[in-house]
Amino acid sequence: MVTSSAFAAGARIPDEYTCRAAGIVPPLSWTGDPRSAAALAVVVHDPDAPNGDYVHWVVYDLPAGTTSLAASALPAGAKQARNSGGTTGWTPPCPPSGIHHYHFVVYALSSPTGLAAGAATNAARKAIADRAVASGELVGTVNG
Repeated sequence: MVTSSAFAAGARIPDEYTCRAAGIVPPLSWTGDPRSAAALAVVVHDPDAPNGDYVHWVVYDLPAGTTSLAASALPAGAKQARNSGGTTGWTPPCPPSGIHHYHFVVYALSSPTGLAAGAATNAARKAIADRAVASGELVGTVNG
């Protein structure tokens, strides 16, 4: 189960976590890390983006047993991939119009990805998908 102290499941993400303000990463926490997990990953994406699924953040090779995450304090060993904007790290939600749904997905992985920091978005997502043994999701909305 994935939760945030900043917003409830299905609720609006406060402006401080979007491009309308500071655009910081909302705090995330989760439970249910399976004992088979050797590493964890987090992917934040917006399937409602005008040009298709927009990836805002990919963090991978988080140590097994990690139960929370904030961009300002990534655990040792964790790496970030490039997002759909081409930069490494977090890009805050900034929808042009309409209601967009932001999916914060935490994956339990059978093994670390072995990717270097700054990996391409698609390479990181494929490596995560290939190793995923379980996942949990929190969805929040932002109105453009």
